[in-house]
Amino acid sequence: MKVLVVGATGTLGRQIARRALDAGHDVRCMVRSPRRAAFLQEWGCELTRGDLLEPASLDYALEGQQAVIDAATARAGDGGSAYDVDWTGKQNLFTAMGSAGVKRLVFISLLEADRHRNVPLMDIKACTEQWLEASDLDFTTLRCVGFMQGLISQFAIPVLEGQTVWVSGTPTPIAYMNTQDIARFAVAALEHPQTIRQAFPVVGPKAWTTGEITQLCERNCGKEARLFRVPPVLLRWMQALTGFFASSLNVAERLAFAEVVTAGRAFDAPMAESYAAFGLDPEVTTRLEDYLKEYYDTILRRLREMEADLDKDAKKKLPF
Repeated sequence: MKVLVVGATGTLGRQIARRALDAGHDVRCMVRSPRRAAFLQEWGCELTRGDLLEPASLDYALEGQQAVIDAATARAGDGGSAYDVDWTGKQNLFTAMGSAGVKRLVFISLLEADRHRNVPLMDIKACTEQWLEASDLDFTTLRCVGFMQGLISQFAIPVLEGQTVWVSGTPTPIAYMNTQDIARFAVAALEHPQTIRQAFPVVGPKAWTTGEITQLCERNCGKEARLFRVPPVLLRWMQALTGFFASSLNVAERLAFAEVVTAGRAFDAPMAESYAAFGLDPEVTTRLEDYLKEYYDTILRRLREMEADLDKDAKKKLPF
């Protein structure tokens, strides 16, 4: 199929683009800055400049396409509100799809979004799901949770470098998933028409607390973590402070997400029906313990190689 990937430079979007290419699809990626997306072009994707807040650019991006995989979301560094990209921008996209006659859509949502309507990003996802159900689009919704990739900067690197690991005060088990595995579901949806106009949980094999993730990191790198639990009252204070300024409104909205991860209720879901509907094998899904072990094995091996190279250079400078 001719597939447009929106948000293709993001952590998940790039994996979707790669997977779609490997599956034999003709992939076009809509990006805001083509210069920063050169790697997508090197893989074999067609690049087109576009912005969800610029409707005219969407018309051009959708020309000749048969399906859209939407992995775009507001980034932490973006100014303004997440409602701009994740609501207004998506409405622009869906309207443009209707004008272009493109009905097939794979939409990335969040698990249990309807339970947390006072959290902006969850509210947006819940509203978008309701909008899609009332539309005539042939959508498949993937309800995800956290990405394993995000744990590298939050846990793996700080533990390795002896830095403080900041975590929420109440440990909530979360079934993190590798973005490569989420990409498998997103692309498989195009080949399984039985997933049309349905929503599926897409989560990892096991839910982990922050304490358990920290222990995995300690075990793999041989160092003890410096853990600091942030009191919920401090998170609420930071949210209120950042919410006063337009430039930090997106930060405030993201801090509101702390309510979800401090609720104490496991962020998880059964996956048997999802694997069956998409024709995927659960045995090849990445486990978090394997993901972190592979990361540390690679990093520690490179560090040893760098130390060996430094020793060689030092020996070359000896006068004897």
